[in-house]
Amino acid sequence: MRSWLLLFACNLMWALQFTCVKLVQDQVGALFTVWGPMTLATIMLVPLVLREKHDPETTSERSKKDLVVFFVLALVGIFPGQVLITWGTRWSLASNAALLMLTLPVTTALLAYIFLDERMTRIRWISFALAIVGVLMCSNLDFQHMNFGKGYLLGNALIFFGSLGSSFYNSYSKKVLKIYSPLELLFYTYLGMFIIMTPLVVSQEGSVFTHLSSLTTRTWIGLALLTFFHNFLSMVLFLKALKQLDAIQAALSNYLITFFGVPIAAIWLKERLSPLAVIGGIIILGSTLMITLWDKSAGPTSAAAVESPVTESLKH
Repeated sequence: MRSWLLLFACNLMWALQFTCVKLVQDQVGALFTVWGPMTLATIMLVPLVLREKHDPETTSERSKKDLVVFFVLALVGIFPGQVLITWGTRWSLASNAALLMLTLPVTTALLAYIFLDERMTRIRWISFALAIVGVLMCSNLDFQHMNFGKGYLLGNALIFFGSLGSSFYNSYSKKVLKIYSPLELLFYTYLGMFIIMTPLVVSQEGSVFTHLSSLTTRTWIGLALLTFFHNFLSMVLFLKALKQLDAIQAALSNYLITFFGVPIAAIWLKERLSPLAVIGGIIILGSTLMITLWDKSAGPTSAAAVESPVTESLKH
């Protein structure tokens, strides 16, 4: 139950992300919106990682080649999940993006089957179906105005590949967590993102560094919230929960973003909350409680479960 409480908390923080992005994008670009908070979160992780005690049994399984795994997780997982989705949404319709993101648990389930040999149980299928119904009711999608034609092909493709990146990170990270702690996993993958993104930010949005002093209080608040809640605390909580639950279970909890996001938008952005959205939110909550209380297939990951270094598993 503790792991599910962590998932509830991190999904609430992720639901706040979209409002925070609105606060900053008037003055900083999409790349800096990702790079700035993530870099600050990496610095915040340093003292926590240094203070951590390591299990001798798992430490002996580590290798310098594992750095390649962290770089791959950053390049193939975090980068698409953060940057491609941001770019894709700009070149597509919001309704298209909302519908495409419904594929996240599906692709996570597929990759969890490939990497982790996890299975979709009957309870998970029922929960998945109920969650989709609830999200569609909450999202108020205008199906008549959706457009998946040539004009939005690039944006839609970027959103889809971005969701695939998130699915890869969510599923393969569980394998890495057999040897590394959640804090170490987050720290090393963020270092990989720093290496990947810094040249892009400097070349494409370098002018932002010359006018940091002119950023408004609104922008600094948005960056601070993205740093602490979205890139730091939520990810630490998510990876701690992932160490105890199946990747498929964790992915199904992502529909809580809509459950939290709709009332947040209604309160902060003064958007109207329809009765249909309220019913949809209740259905989403019910689907999450279903796998929380009845799906007992996942167990804690122990150090004894480690069979081989993560670099060996990446080869297969």
